[in-house]
Amino acid sequence: MKLPAIGIRREDINRWERRAPLTPAEVARLARDVGLAVMVQPSDIRVFDDEAYARAGATIAEDLGPCDVIFGIKEVPPRVILRDMVYVFFAHVVKGQAANMPMLARLVERGCSLVDYERIVDEEGRRLTFFGPFAGRAGMIDSLWALGKRLAWERRETPFAALKAAWQYDDLGSARLAVRAVGERIAMGGVGAGLAPLIVGLAGYGNVSRGAQEILDLLPTREIAPADVAEVALSREPSGKVVFKVVFKEEHMVRRRVPGGAFDLQEYYDYPGRYEPVLSDYLPYLTVLVNAIYWDRRYPHFVSIRDLVSLYGGAEGPRLRVIGDISCDVVGAIEATVKVTTPDAPVFVYDVKRDATVDGVAGTGPVILAVYNLPAELPRDASEFFAKQLEPLVPAFARANWASSFEACELPPSIKGATVLYRGEFTPPYQYLDAYLS
Repeated sequence: MKLPAIGIRREDINRWERRAPLTPAEVARLARDVGLAVMVQPSDIRVFDDEAYARAGATIAEDLGPCDVIFGIKEVPPRVILRDMVYVFFAHVVKGQAANMPMLARLVERGCSLVDYERIVDEEGRRLTFFGPFAGRAGMIDSLWALGKRLAWERRETPFAALKAAWQYDDLGSARLAVRAVGERIAMGGVGAGLAPLIVGLAGYGNVSRGAQEILDLLPTREIAPADVAEVALSREPSGKVVFKVVFKEEHMVRRRVPGGAFDLQEYYDYPGRYEPVLSDYLPYLTVLVNAIYWDRRYPHFVSIRDLVSLYGGAEGPRLRVIGDISCDVVGAIEATVKVTTPDAPVFVYDVKRDATVDGVAGTGPVILAVYNLPAELPRDASEFFAKQLEPLVPAFARANWASSFEACELPPSIKGATVLYRGEFTPPYQYLDAYLS
């Protein structure tokens, strides 16, 4: 009897994508305990080398055609999509993202099935496969690094100047030690002349935000409520030996367009047009804003370009130096995120005087961090984290009857609900995507 075969594709979206959906350790267990055959495309950049997978029992092969299911991380280029194949990766199509519609169209044309990690959830709607905490960790490291670079451009001495970008550290542990060392310097000598009180705001409170807060809390932080931000910022005796942290939930970021009635979260989710953004009210008091909240086209820009023009239009420069847009929706929650960036050139300034982006940290406007695949900056730690989530699901993928009807394919509900395409056709929850293709 032929053993089910799974494949691990080579990541090729950019040279920074070094992650893998399964590590050699998981591959060894799946081969030994489940009896799966594993094929791995060779890669010169993957954080785990080909030899490690071979030692784990995998076959290193360029052609993954013999596989029943192919696992990856990021989008698959249309030119390499195999006919009638089952693909599992972060597709970034469920919002109708224009950049990925050619890929989706090719998957349809080739009669493929597509399972999106982002939609694999349990009975209570909690995601089972995600990198969120690592996006938050890398995003906060990079945001603090960007703050140090911006302040250095302003010729201000600050402990943040000692930080590097996340990808420049050997691993997450090394990065944490570096941030903690900056925290010790702040506790001893302060954040830098003229910078106190330094307030870091975080939009969102989910997995991404928690990862970002984990890094921020390595500094001497003190959490404050959104209602207290202005009072703390205008304090006559600011503490320079602490970094203030404020977490914004939806109720702090929007208000009813028609006055009256309390904020209702479910109503906001169902009818976002009934609400208008007010996060800009806090911008004059923040030094760093980290965006870690879900956004799609139904929701407003929480920070608009008009907000930034107003903020930077005065004679004196505002407090706000950096917007770490971890969620990284182009022209999304942060309207000035007009492009995505890469780890080697991670930031740009949205220059409000020129109404244009300028790579680097110089200009009249905030430094915007918009790295598309932040977890790839910590590839080994992030891959090990993700593979532990994915491994228990792999046997169900491999043993499903992908040749049968969708109703009879024997996938568990968590995977079936994440199946966007089945043999080239949209499954019922995702039929709305056909309109984006046409």
